[in-house]
Amino acid sequence: MNLLIYKTLEELNQDLADYVIKIAEMSIEENDRFNFVLTGGSSPKALYHFLATEGQHRIDWEKVYFFFGDERNVPANDDNYNGLMAKKTILDPLGIKEDHIFYVDTTLAPEKAAIEYKKAIDKHFNGEDPVFDLILLGMGDDAHTASIFPHTTLVKDEEVNVAAVYVEKLDTYRISFTAALINKADNIAFLVFGENKAEALKHVIGDAEKNPDLYPSQLIDPIDGKLTWFTDVAATKLLED
Repeated sequence: MNLLIYKTLEELNQDLADYVIKIAEMSIEENDRFNFVLTGGSSPKALYHFLATEGQHRIDWEKVYFFFGDERNVPANDDNYNGLMAKKTILDPLGIKEDHIFYVDTTLAPEKAAIEYKKAIDKHFNGEDPVFDLILLGMGDDAHTASIFPHTTLVKDEEVNVAAVYVEKLDTYRISFTAALINKADNIAFLVFGENKAEALKHVIGDAEKNPDLYPSQLIDPIDGKLTWFTDVAATKLLED
């Protein structure tokens, strides 16, 4: 694990953008494509804007394929739909072709949407192991990541899969990568900033004894890949030196 701590969000996002670009360049050089899993919510908006502007001419975007690590069970035109946020901030500004974007079809029932999304991933990888070049993750102040929330069925799901999960505290379903699917990636990057994440980060990184049912982000431990945390001073203030 590599923990990077920044004084400002601007520095954090610029360094994370450079990191994304570097992995993209390597993946395209080696495999002629870059399989990139986006995270949702509001945290990555500045990063996506940076990639769509300053990073516009640094990657061959026609060789990038975009996926979503989780999705909310809302229509595609809903402001809470992760795909819509990405469409506005990075996909449309870069003119990404529709067949390079793998949206979750939320017109389907959650369980069916999860099954169809995994089928689309398997088809993209031609039946081989779905090993993504880079998966971006966020973390909630309850230590959830993707839609692996505390005390939900996804915490104990060991299948390499996309699954539907009912999140009781939100009274809604989500569609999410399982930890096992995430952990197959070549590179995983957490984007975590702000004082409200400090308590969760202290437990996820600092606890000697793991309790993923309470702190699901502890499940993220790549099998053969690299894990990097991009954080700021506020989020890491409770970590011991």
